[in-house]
Amino acid sequence: MSEASDVTTPDPAAWRDGVRTGIPTLFGIGAWGLVVGVAMIKSGLTLPQALGMTLMVFAGSAQLASLPLIAAGAPIWVIFATALVVNLRFVIFSALLAPHFGMLPWYQRLHLGFVSGDISVALFLQRYPDPAPAPGKLSYLKGLLYPNWGAWQVGSIAGIFLGNAVPAEWGLGFAGTLAIICVMVPMVVSRPALCGVLVAGAVSVLAAGLPYKLGLLAAVLIGMITAMAVEELGDKFAPAARKEGQG
Repeated sequence: MSEASDVTTPDPAAWRDGVRTGIPTLFGIGAWGLVVGVAMIKSGLTLPQALGMTLMVFAGSAQLASLPLIAAGAPIWVIFATALVVNLRFVIFSALLAPHFGMLPWYQRLHLGFVSGDISVALFLQRYPDPAPAPGKLSYLKGLLYPNWGAWQVGSIAGIFLGNAVPAEWGLGFAGTLAIICVMVPMVVSRPALCGVLVAGAVSVLAAGLPYKLGLLAAVLIGMITAMAVEELGDKFAPAARKEGQG
């Protein structure tokens, strides 16, 4: 059996393991979807438009960022640019997953990319940091992705139909934020990642007053540039530091 077959051969035990790993996050995902569903109705989208958006987009942060712009009648390029920048992290996710599943046909990779979410990708990479082929790897990923996608759609569609019936003071949106924080914090183990997160957080607060939520764009871009710069500088000066230590 080839290494690719080891990865792609269905493995029910690995699939169940992925489901069990992702279960603690599903409530937060569903609650976050509920908030986005309510937000879509409150922003003025019709029922078919809201249902179409949640089924075709599947990107909560980009949806939440673009909805105020839609409601405010912002130019279409601003809406697209905002969604694009907010979702730039999926380029990084794709680069991280490519060594694991690059052998799959393009349509399978496209499908997996469509149902991928932040938490699922993070949990998968915690389990499989090494891209070397391993039995059940694809089944484990699917066990994370499909329940995550289902929880999001159930919450989002429920929010669409509930509409204004859900009071804003319930603060359900914070449940989704907590779910992401619980996964993100253990991953901030390197100096570049920590610097990027701290700078992005500071910029998002300082630039909160910018129109069209442009502060969010600035925070994402500056945080990414900071992390890349710190990593580049670390690689540049590390050999010199080692030589001094040896001397």
